[in-house]
Amino acid sequence: MYKDYFYLGTLTKPFGLKGGLCAFFDADNPEHYQTLTAVFLDLDGELIPYQIDKIQYRGRNQFIIQFAGMNAEEAKEFVQVDLYLPLSALPPLEGNHFYFHEVIGFQVVDQERGPIGTCTGFMELSNNPVMQIDCQGREILIPASQQFVTKVDRDGKVLYVETPEGLIDVYLS
Repeated sequence: MYKDYFYLGTLTKPFGLKGGLCAFFDADNPEHYQTLTAVFLDLDGELIPYQIDKIQYRGRNQFIIQFAGMNAEEAKEFVQVDLYLPLSALPPLEGNHFYFHEVIGFQVVDQERGPIGTCTGFMELSNNPVMQIDCQGREILIPASQQFVTKVDRDGKVLYVETPEGLIDVYLS
């Protein structure tokens, strides 16, 4: 939604009498965010920075956040507001793990068919992300799971995949 930012989570409900808010972080490793000092809130389609006075990880992707200068009455207005961070705040990934935004534009090479096209984006289909690949104007969809992505060559900007037999043929025939 925002070019240089990623969705971190959502403020879910007020917490306590001092203006705290419960937050759900949509992250594989939420503990990485225990020391946040600021986030961007999506307020009416605009990202506004907010300083964090206190953040506490409660387990299972749940946090309690106290924003600077926010009282309990003001906190109620922020329920269901989405949180964002700059892409630069993402922890680096290694090996075959990747962020979707980082591999857009990579060439995709299938183990059997060789080069099949360029990664143009990702779709969420029932919580199963699918990679979109442009193959000379035709779209190929491949599940974006570790099961199918066998290697990520960041330097060469290539994703190596091993797709089920016949999957690519469905799109090219």
